[in-house]
Amino acid sequence: MRLGRLTLAASALLLVTTASVPSGTPLSQTGRHAALSSDVVRPRGAAPRPEVQRARHEVPFGAFVGSWDSYIPNIAAMARWLNGANMQVGHTYLAGNGWNDVEGETTVLGLWSQWRQADPARRLVLGVPMLVPNEAGVPDAEVAGLLARGNKGEFDAHFLKLARQLVALGGGDTVITLGWEMNGVTYTSRCKPDPTTWKAYWRRIVGVMRSVPGQHFAFDFTPTRGLDAVPWTHCYPGDDVVDIIGMDSYDQPAGATFDDYVAEPYGLQDQVEFAAKRGKPVSYPEWGLFRNGDNPVFVTRMVEWMRTHDTAYQTVTDYCPHGFWQCGQNPRSAARYQQLMSGSQGTPSGAAAGRPAGAPGQAEPAQTASAQAAGD
Repeated sequence: MRLGRLTLAASALLLVTTASVPSGTPLSQTGRHAALSSDVVRPRGAAPRPEVQRARHEVPFGAFVGSWDSYIPNIAAMARWLNGANMQVGHTYLAGNGWNDVEGETTVLGLWSQWRQADPARRLVLGVPMLVPNEAGVPDAEVAGLLARGNKGEFDAHFLKLARQLVALGGGDTVITLGWEMNGVTYTSRCKPDPTTWKAYWRRIVGVMRSVPGQHFAFDFTPTRGLDAVPWTHCYPGDDVVDIIGMDSYDQPAGATFDDYVAEPYGLQDQVEFAAKRGKPVSYPEWGLFRNGDNPVFVTRMVEWMRTHDTAYQTVTDYCPHGFWQCGQNPRSAARYQQLMSGSQGTPSGAAAGRPAGAPGQAEPAQTASAQAAGD
């Protein structure tokens, strides 16, 4: 979330554009859920199925503190604010203005990879657009055309170059949030114009990137929480090409409670059930405050949720209006987050990235009809 993350005017553009993002669809509109996916469907008004839950545990965590390499020192500064917490996860994004951005800027990727290699327990999470320009308000018909071109292999070389660069720079185990928030309308890399082709294109990209010797990428399928523009289950590309099932979860819409976020169609409960059915961990690459202002209850409940489920990692979006350390407008939530995360040491190496590509129980990324249909 959301627009302007990678521009020089990031904060100003964010405030202008987020109001139009429908990821906070009013809960009164979610009755459509009963006619949608059999993977997570519950009759309207029915109690949630018993959730899959584990004992409370620490989770590898970090924060999005800025995309460019100059922001890397902010991780250590925020860790000091958290009384020496071990912020094991670094989170950044590729800009997506053109294909050169998707291939990755060598200096930026190199310095982020150096940060990751300084501690074997660290993980680098990288947002990778599937199409460009990724934040330009491209109409649906044009998105559908781009997806078709991508599925024919026209853009393969860009993802191959990115994968080779990451491996060469020591980032071969990067967690990749490919086409994040695909169930919304914000990004060109979205699913709604043609879910079938979108899924096939995701599979193609994963196959290209996994073909590079030395890679151990983990691919994180990360929709926004809730229904948004299209049910995220309709975009799911198949168990063999997804390692982690993520969700971006902000405190919206206005007036909603955390219990709403758990129980809403395609919400937190549905996410953990969908992932458990497939034997995969969940993640929260983006989370934070939004439409309900300074809300320490949301912070408490969100951290507790992540600590009592099979969470591979979590990274809060740490700028206004969402965050705590870099945002002075949320003092009560900042105090609560600091209290909850102070001194946290995360988990041992290996737990942060989920199941790496090619691990037991995962098929090769062949384009089988059954795998393509897994999310229908």
